[in-house]
Parts: sequence; structure tokens; C-alpha cells
Amino acid sequence: MPMPETATLLRIFVGELDRHGGLPLYEAIVMAAREAGLAGATVIRAVMGYGASSRVHTAKILRLSNDLPFIVEIVDSDERIQAFLPRLESMMGSGLVTLEKATVIRYGDHRPAP
Repeated sequence: MPMPETATLLRIFVGELDRHGGLPLYEAIVMAAREAGLAGATVIRAVMGYGASSRVHTAKILRLSNDLPFIVEIVDSDERIQAFLPRLESMMGSGLVTLEKATVIRYGDHRPAP
């Protein structure tokens, strides 16, 4: 079994309608993370949620929202995440960012795709 490593999980909560540089904010964040050489990023589209406004956003048929919550998760070393935060801050108009320690266990081939 591979040895666990300590890393940092960067979790970014944004809305579907949030934008940066003409792109959806979640997409701009993933592209910036890739350019910064971070290990990887995943975007999760939530089916329901609310934020500071307390307005509920949901994917239910009778209450279709055009601003569903999106979560971007990035895991890398603490040093690399900390170095990325100023870039992320410059992109964020609104949203929430959390950091937490994570234990990472790697499996398989980790070479970057061509």
C-alpha cells in the first residue's frame, strides 16, 4: 500500500452565474490552477444550497434555479496551495474559500497527460 502524504484541500464555493474574464468562475479557477501547475482540480455541481443571502438555490423541477452552487476542490501541498491563494483572491468577486488538511494516498500512474 502506498504511504499516505499530508496535503491541503482547497475548497471554493461559487455560484453558477459567477464569472471571471468572460468565463464561468469555476472554469476560470480550474484553468488558473492548471496554469499554476497544481496537482488537479475537480468541479462539483450541487443540486441545492444557500449562501450569505439565505436564498435557496435548487435543481428541483418546480423551483429551477439558474444559479446553482458549484464547488471547486484542489488538493496539493500546503506550500503550492498557499502560493495559489493570491491568484484566487484576485478572481473572486463573491464566494467562500476553505482550507483543510488532507491525507492523500496515491494509486496508479500519476504522469501528466500529453
